[in-house]
Amino acid sequence: MTKPLLQETPSGLFCEIGDFHIDPSQRVPRAVVTHAHADHARPGSQKYLAAKEGRRVLRHRLGPSAEIEALPYGETKLINGVTLSFHPAGHILGSAQVRVEYRGEVWVVSGDYKTEPDATCAAFEHVRCHTFITECTFGLPIYRWPTQQEIFADINRWWKQCRDDGKPAVLLAYSLGKAQRLIAGVDPAIGPIYCHSAVQQLNEEYRASGIDLPKTWLPTQAPARKDWGGVLVVTPPSTAHSIWLSMFRNASVAMVSGWMLTPQTPRSRSVEIGFPLSDHADWPGLLKAIDETRAEQIFVTHGQPGTIVRWLNENGKFARALGANNGLQNE
Repeated sequence: MTKPLLQETPSGLFCEIGDFHIDPSQRVPRAVVTHAHADHARPGSQKYLAAKEGRRVLRHRLGPSAEIEALPYGETKLINGVTLSFHPAGHILGSAQVRVEYRGEVWVVSGDYKTEPDATCAAFEHVRCHTFITECTFGLPIYRWPTQQEIFADINRWWKQCRDDGKPAVLLAYSLGKAQRLIAGVDPAIGPIYCHSAVQQLNEEYRASGIDLPKTWLPTQAPARKDWGGVLVVTPPSTAHSIWLSMFRNASVAMVSGWMLTPQTPRSRSVEIGFPLSDHADWPGLLKAIDETRAEQIFVTHGQPGTIVRWLNENGKFARALGANNGLQNE
């Protein structure tokens, strides 16, 4: 049995031949990063390699001193005989699948991805490979997303109702990616959009990266007012019970997340309403993405991999959960 092109290590996925890690969990000499979310892009490594489209948001995450090399989607780089390239993952701005090739053998690491395109990032690209390492955050058959057109129509109706009732409408959403997707998708004619500073800073990075977003303001930029009736507020979930959010009195508070698909989740999160808009693939999206790779072996990570691994094996695929005792192997 030959050594696999990518191996699991305490620091994360490692390409020994190329001498680089992909989304390492610890500081390493060379980190190849799929996207700028904090669980994939960690500070402290000596060098970073990422997709050019996400360089600004990655710099925002890692700080001004990080040494970042950026590679455009589809362009190849030879690292110690290993050919590496980035391909759109459709998750957030600059998110990428990592294609690694050595002596004709091709592995693809998906990173986080979704298969439904949106206006704030490049659409997911199906990449052929021999081995596919896929996320499965929502890897259960119950997760089947409504179309984003339906979700945005629901959000706009809720915002209009808040405006008619004289209430501020508060959307809890991750500051990087989800917030910008929401801002790009809602109807700005309904009213002004205000953002927490964590969101507003990343709005500016998106705009500087060429993404068109409606005008947004910080609350401190608002005209003097006693109430915030009719405004939309986009803020991270961590502010849900904060003093900052308390300035928007009598607000209707909603959360935007794939987890909101089940009716009981909004109540458990202490919000009035939930909108199931996710930046991850749902069950049909995962199966289609996996099938389109034509991969001979599939490794599954994140979420609850057992269900999708079992389904794949029962339907003619060769699949294993990443982190299983037998690890990553070439068969």
